Amino acid sequence: MRLATFNILHARSLVDGHVDLDRFAAAVRDLDADVLALQEVDRDQPRSHGADLTVLAAEAMGAPEHRFAAVLHGEPGLWTAATGDHQPATASYGIALLSRHPVREWRVLNLPVLRRRAPVRWPGNRWPTLVSDEPRAALAAVIQGPQGDVTVVATHLTFIPGWSTRQLRTLVSRVSGLPRPLVLMGDLNIGGDRPARVTGMRPLATAATFPVAHPMRQLDHILADGRVEPLGAARALDTGLSDHRALVVDVSY
Repeated sequence: MRLATFNILHARSLVDGHVDLDRFAAAVRDLDADVLALQEVDRDQPRSHGADLTVLAAEAMGAPEHRFAAVLHGEPGLWTAATGDHQPATASYGIALLSRHPVREWRVLNLPVLRRRAPVRWPGNRWPTLVSDEPRAALAAVIQGPQGDVTVVATHLTFIPGWSTRQLRTLVSRVSGLPRPLVLMGDLNIGGDRPARVTGMRPLATAATFPVAHPMRQLDHILADGRVEPLGAARALDTGLSDHRALVVDVSY
């Protein structure tokens, strides 16, 4: 089974600044993933030509099973918090999980959010900036794979230092009752081996994924709890889209 996680930056390329839906579909198709986690996904947004990027990705990879979980609705600059269980009918933004294999069960898990502004120092800036976070969620699917059932959890954690670790610990607690083996993947906004140490899970993929042109940090991770083993080295792929590379690994379980 091929697993992949990709923060798609609403399908925008840093090369030309454009959102090209055909280029996005081709990038997803080339990943050739059996199970794909996507972050920063638009639905019905003008900036991405009103497309449902989850459906477009599902068609490109041949995934009959897919779910989108909105964390915000409305257009950028006018965001309003959404809940994962009750999806808005308006333009929205969130995460997605797609599978070529049948899914026995889907769950949306909302994560704790820092309600006050917090200082974050961006690369290249001398002083921190006070920022507000967006709601965060995870999507879990119990998948009927070729070697039996496997649970896959996809998420996108906050960029606020320290709070991302709290969200990760909360997520581990909330998936404790789901069937094993379990794979957790997504943009965790936590570098290096810290996600493995926080979760107690084993890393299946070790490769720098950010920034896309000259990656120096691994913010995107694929972790396992239970009998899941990589069949080779993971790959961090520059698809021509986003500020992240896609992270891909083939596994047996």
